[in-house]
Amino acid sequence: MKIYYIHHSCFIVETKSSFLTFDFFESKKSVRNSDFEFEDLLKNMLNSNKEIYVFSSHSHHDHYNSDILKWESNKVIHYIFSDDIKAHNKTKEIHYLKQNEEITLNKLKVNTFTSTDEGVSFLVNVDNINIFHAGDLNWWKWNGDTKQDEENMENAFKDAINDIVNSNISIDVAFFPVDGRLKENYLVGGKYFIEHLSPKLFIPMHFWDNFNVVSSFKNSHVKDYKNTKIIDISHSNEILNI
Repeated sequence: MKIYYIHHSCFIVETKSSFLTFDFFESKKSVRNSDFEFEDLLKNMLNSNKEIYVFSSHSHHDHYNSDILKWESNKVIHYIFSDDIKAHNKTKEIHYLKQNEEITLNKLKVNTFTSTDEGVSFLVNVDNINIFHAGDLNWWKWNGDTKQDEENMENAFKDAINDIVNSNISIDVAFFPVDGRLKENYLVGGKYFIEHLSPKLFIPMHFWDNFNVVSSFKNSHVKDYKNTKIIDISHSNEILNI
């Protein structure tokens, strides 16, 4: 397995049989210390012999860009979208999923879970690897929220995590928000996720260009979670060291 970090919440995961793209909305060009150029990676993916799956967790502009429907390949591209996305393209294979649904495409299985914002979160099994992409599922604990807002969010988030726990699926790779805009609360969601689900790999996302928050999160907890490896990210267009 190979994991390419593109930008924000977008990753491309390459497995033995497949390429999986999650929440693409833009690529970064002329990235300092870049490990690859996005256009080259995209071309290699689209021209490969592997199956191609493109996921979008919801319609927010930083998680979905309709340009992905312009991608052309010598094989069918399988699009798996949250049903709040309004995409109309009769020439593409698009599967719209609500929360708590399941679909199997070829050898790939997708289960959706709830979000604490819009859309869904994805749990994907392919080549005996379980991959979780949270979308906007997070404990969004904003400074300035009322006590009732805080209580509602905490309950919604913990209920969502409990649903994933009850699926009894061991997560190999988790992509989860670590968002510095939450100030001192940036780590509460990720910390709770790791404590209750123990993914083998925890990969921060949704931090825009604030890479410092990634290293801060890792340094805060790397010694606490012996069953989870927290992955550091230092720039866009990075091949992650997993």
